[in-house]
Amino acid sequence: MSTDTSPPRDSRHHVVLGAGPVGRAVVEHLAATGARCTIVTRSATSLRGAASRQADLNDPIAAKEALRDADVVYQCSQPEYHRWPDEFPGLQRSIVQAAAAAGAVVVATENVYGYGPVPLDTVGPLTEDLPLAATTRKGAVRAEMWRELEQANAAGTVHTVAARAADFYGPFVRDSMLGERFFEPLLKGKKAEIIGDPDRLHTVTYVPDLAAAMVRLGGDPKAWGQAWHIPNAPTVTTTELVALAAQAVGVVPAHKVVKRWQLRLVGPFMPSAKEIVEMYYEFDEDFVVDHSKYAARYGANATPLAQGLAATVAWYRTQEQS
Repeated sequence: MSTDTSPPRDSRHHVVLGAGPVGRAVVEHLAATGARCTIVTRSATSLRGAASRQADLNDPIAAKEALRDADVVYQCSQPEYHRWPDEFPGLQRSIVQAAAAAGAVVVATENVYGYGPVPLDTVGPLTEDLPLAATTRKGAVRAEMWRELEQANAAGTVHTVAARAADFYGPFVRDSMLGERFFEPLLKGKKAEIIGDPDRLHTVTYVPDLAAAMVRLGGDPKAWGQAWHIPNAPTVTTTELVALAAQAVGVVPAHKVVKRWQLRLVGPFMPSAKEIVEMYYEFDEDFVVDHSKYAARYGANATPLAQGLAATVAWYRTQEQS
């Protein structure tokens, strides 16, 4: 009689869309468990632990073929930041239709733009039951995209679940508040670039934690049809984030604030910078994301900031050497 008490191997086919920071982290998480995994990109990106497929997911026929045998679809693909309003909804609809044809659950990477400004002193931290009341271009797009996912789930068209994150940081993250303009200057002994009031609280998300949460949510039918704030380390101020990152680098903490007018000035040459202007409110006021709903069901399990920042610094150092 067998005495093997190990859990059964995951026989589902996990299909990850996009090879950005989140897609890569999801693949790495799945590969560590030995799960069957395929990554779908326009360029047939090859990652360890995953098969590779090439497809333009904006094309419904190509998307349907790429997702033909999927059980769980991790939607980590997106247009360029400044093209969200024009291209993101159509991309998601193509993916949802393809996932529905395959009978797969869609795990969508989301952020908290859809809530709009939320005053911490009167409303408190951001929770999933807040209305999606954003009036910014990107916030309105995010809100409408979730409503479509929610409606598709309620109609029985396809199972969906959303993993909502704060500003990303971690390996492969470059275009973020805690991206290359934050870490690379510190590694050169210069001032980290930040935006907003440095003494305001600001929740940040370590990408590997987001990936682990997405896999967990995709495997739990009781989570489907809902949006979940994924676990984050306790929120600190941006000044404290700079200090922790500088400690990991081994330099004296220093930063400089990029103002709204400076972002507008470079906007014609750097569209992503112009797009940050309407989201500047997140950095000028306290911005705290609550994940107690997730923690009550699965546990908090967030990587400590010092550990996550040290791992991110280590990754940036590998980029300097390559």
